[in-house]
Order: sequence, then structure tokens, then C-alpha cells
Amino acid sequence: MTDPGLLVAGETLVDFLPRGDGALADAETLDRRAGGAPANVAVGVTRLGHAPWFWTRVGTDPFGDFLVETLEDHGVPLRFVERDPTAKTTLAFVDDGTEEASFSFYRDGTADTRLEPDGVPEETVRAVDAVYVGSVTLASEPSRTATVELVERAHAAGRTVVLDLNFRPELWADGEFERVVTDLLADVDVVTAAREDLRTLSFADTTADPETLAGTLCERGPSTAFLTLGEAGASALARPGAPFAAGTATHDGYDVDAVDTTGAGDAFTAGMLASLAEGTRDLSATLSFANAVAAASTTATGAMAALPTRSDVRSIGDGET
Repeated sequence: MTDPGLLVAGETLVDFLPRGDGALADAETLDRRAGGAPANVAVGVTRLGHAPWFWTRVGTDPFGDFLVETLEDHGVPLRFVERDPTAKTTLAFVDDGTEEASFSFYRDGTADTRLEPDGVPEETVRAVDAVYVGSVTLASEPSRTATVELVERAHAAGRTVVLDLNFRPELWADGEFERVVTDLLADVDVVTAAREDLRTLSFADTTADPETLAGTLCERGPSTAFLTLGEAGASALARPGAPFAAGTATHDGYDVDAVDTTGAGDAFTAGMLASLAEGTRDLSATLSFANAVAAASTTATGAMAALPTRSDVRSIGDGET
């Protein structure tokens, strides 16, 4: 089998959501779902035809068994899926009874916080074309050092490094997110974020127009920035030397009958990475495709379970799939 051209790194965890509407505190029944932004991205890219290596770590407990089985069922290669015999699998309880969902993490010393440097061999890093990392593993040690070390090795090897800024305030001390992210951006080629994920970064004016905000991110190191804007679509900026042709692009999104927007941002990122892997779309076409993937993901319930196939995306987009 030909080795994948993409390496995804980050957490896999179990999300518990209230069944039906209402706040977490009032819920009598919770639904269990596989989650974690990098896990969603790994599955999303796989469903689009580009199964990546996925470096993650879960416990040997029943929750870890559930996650590994789920990844395997979706076709994600398990070569770098680690099992930790002495740590539990991370759990997150999601409260979506308010305008903006909040999370309660059970993540003190859990398996995904215990990724170690050099968990992925140098030959694998050099064999792939791109490396994607999420933000949650940056919140704790030793996984922070392991994630930063992977980014530095990928950057030194000339691989395209993609950073997904997914801010969870429950996991960070004041000012820590900005410090870690600012240092890391110097070695990043492509950054993806929603506007709300940038609110704690003092250098980012989140009231600015998307092109200005994307330019502010690129001033810190990346050559390309993608901003997801919810129902308003997405915006992107690429500088000379970027993996995509230099320029700016906006897309208003697609009008669909959305039933669940959970994980739409992860679906967008999966679409962008699939486009990057194929190397056949310019910035505008990439934005259109990624938005179609995100829109398709909202037409079914669940984050990972709703990630679309090529056929699903084709029914949403303009045929450029």
C-alpha cells in the first residue's frame, strides 16, 4: 500500500451530549459520540478519498476501545494510534443549551495529554506532503512539546504544516494560548480558524473584515489563512509561495437545510486538506469545495457520523468536487 501523503496529529476523545434540547445540567440522558477536531478531520479526509496517517493516543479502557473501533470502521489507518495502559481516555461533556456551546473536559493526565516527542518517525514525516495539527494537545504537557516538536520537524523537512486554531477556554490559563500559538505560527504554512477562536489573541482584531484578519495571521508566519464564517461562508488569503496560488477569495457558503452544525468547521478543514492533497484547485476553488463539504456535513446529525462522501459533496456543490 502506498503511504498516505498526509499526517494528522491530535486528540481523539468521547463527547457526551444531552439527548434532545436543553442544558447539560438538566439532561437525564446523554449520547456518546466519537470526537476531537483532529479525529473528525482524519475521518473527513478519509471519506473524501485521502486516508491519512493519524497520530493520537487513547486509553486501553472501554472508551478507548470504542474510539479505535470507530476510526477503523471509517477506514483511518491505525499505525500511529497509540494505546496508553496507564491513562484514561479523555471525555468531554458538551452543553449546547446556550447560544455558544461550552465544554466540560475530563482531561487531567488522560491519554491524549501524554503524546511524546518522536512519536512519529522521521522517515514518515519526510514521506508525507503535509502535516496537520490541532490546538487541544497544545494545552497540556507533554503533548504540547510533542506537537511543537512535530511541527518543527515537518517545517525543517519542507513539509506543508497546517495549524487548526480551535480555542477551548476551559483548557488554557490566561494568556497562555496566545503565547503558544504566536511561537508556533512561525513554523506554520496554513492556518485555519473561526473568528471566535481568535478573540483572545491581542494582535488579532476580530471586528476587522475577514481579509484584514487573515492578513494579520499571515504576518505571524503562515503563507495562507482560511477563516470560517459560519452561515456567511468563508474567506481565504494566500501570499506568494503559498501551497495555493497567491490571492484572496471569499465564498458565501451553500444554502442547505441544516439539521446539525456540529463539526462543520472540521468538515471544512477536511475539504481544504483534500484539495491540498490533490493540488488541482486554486484558492477560490478550494474555498468552494471546502464550503460544500462543510454544508453537506450539516444535513445529518453528529459531527463524525455526518462527514460527507464525494457523492454527498457533489449534491451540494457546483460540480467542482
